[in-house]
Formats: sequence, structure tokens, C-alpha cells
Amino acid sequence: MHDELVDHLTRSTPLSRGEALRVVQDVLAYFDETTEEYVRRRHRELQAQGLVNATIFERIEADLKYRAVAPPELSLRQLRRIVYG
Repeated sequence: MHDELVDHLTRSTPLSRGEALRVVQDVLAYFDETTEEYVRRRHRELQAQGLVNATIFERIEADLKYRAVAPPELSLRQLRRIVYG
């Protein structure tokens, strides 16, 4: 799976083949997250940092534009619905 990328990482970094494979798998899993999963995870992370919902939802709204495959633009209300149902 993704042998070319793993080979590139082993040539260009001090990572072993096993370490490079784990890095690739971790990155792919990160970007495999659905929009809803991402919003919920980021909400929990930002809430744990002590941020209030108004700030959290504005930050998530801004961050979504920079995802590898940007989802459709979501309103603050839609973001709240994802988190709270």
C-alpha cells in the first residue's frame, strides 16, 4: 500500500520502512475523517483548551477551508447541529 510514498520517505528521512509506513497510514487516516467527525473532534479539542463555543465554531468554520478536500461551506448553525444533533 502506497509503496512509492513509503520508499520516498525512507530515502528522504531517517525513518525505517516500518516507521514510514505508520506515518503514511496515520496521515491517510487523518484525512479520511468525515467532515462531521472532524468538526466533533476539533470541538472537543478546542473545548478542552478552555475556548468558548462562539470562538470554537468560528475557528472550525475557518479551518474547514484548508482541509485536503474542502467540504461545502457550513454555517455556524450547521456546525452546532453536527456537534449537538
